[in-house]
Amino acid sequence: MPHRVAPALALATLLLASPAHAQSSSSAPTPVDVELFLAVDVSRSMSPRELEIQRRGYAEALASDEVTKAITSGIHGKVAITYVEWAGFASQRTIVPWTLIDSAEDARAFALKLTAQFNPSLRRTSLSGAIDYATAQFTNNGYQGLRRVIDISGDGPNNDGRPVVPARDKAVAAGFVINGLPLMTRDGMGARWHLDDLDDYYRECVVGGPASFVIPVRSWDQFPSAVRQKLVLELAGKPPPSEQPKPIRAFYSGKTPDGYDCMIGEKIWQQMRDLWSEPNWMQP
Repeated sequence: MPHRVAPALALATLLLASPAHAQSSSSAPTPVDVELFLAVDVSRSMSPRELEIQRRGYAEALASDEVTKAITSGIHGKVAITYVEWAGFASQRTIVPWTLIDSAEDARAFALKLTAQFNPSLRRTSLSGAIDYATAQFTNNGYQGLRRVIDISGDGPNNDGRPVVPARDKAVAAGFVINGLPLMTRDGMGARWHLDDLDDYYRECVVGGPASFVIPVRSWDQFPSAVRQKLVLELAGKPPPSEQPKPIRAFYSGKTPDGYDCMIGEKIWQQMRDLWSEPNWMQP
């Protein structure tokens, strides 16, 4: 009898030590405080200078003492972050894949990857495409966060793909928090068609979820500090202080007597197409 039991025990031991078992135990997602998806606009309206300012601004913020402290002060003391650039509804590219950060060294290494090289811009602006793409990238990413946050920056309203509100609502219903960094500068190629109240557009049409917020950037010299503030707040799960009202001074606004028109970006794009199709549009 003993000589029959021994092979059975040996077989059981072999199975437990097999690669399949090891893979199963190691495939459990790593617990983190936040899974943070950084979705950064690189649409054609962004100049090469602006694209570089964005990358360097995020790199500087991620390597800062304030952000490192926010990362290491959570329950788990670690977060998972990915950095993805987006433009049209099918135009997304991953610059840094999902990465575990639990120290200043990890944060600096992530930052260095952002500035290793700079890529050209892409066409159109699809906030809905960016949100839909982002939500899919959390599946099987190897991490399990107490919060799942999509941090989206952009210099204009949605004008490509499906409307942004259904994409936002679907993501929020699935448990995601969406925060916004509207870039309200006037330096890019598409400044003529920018929304002057892009921050209101983001509040009404883009962001959502518990403690979601918007931090507008009105000049590029504000960008690094705005990104730093945004990351600290996202990692801590806190909203920013209320912003003072600003003057309205420009070409387009989505405000209507009945609320806010979240299709304003699509309407501006159609006006642009109509203008381009007019033979004498260059004439006085």
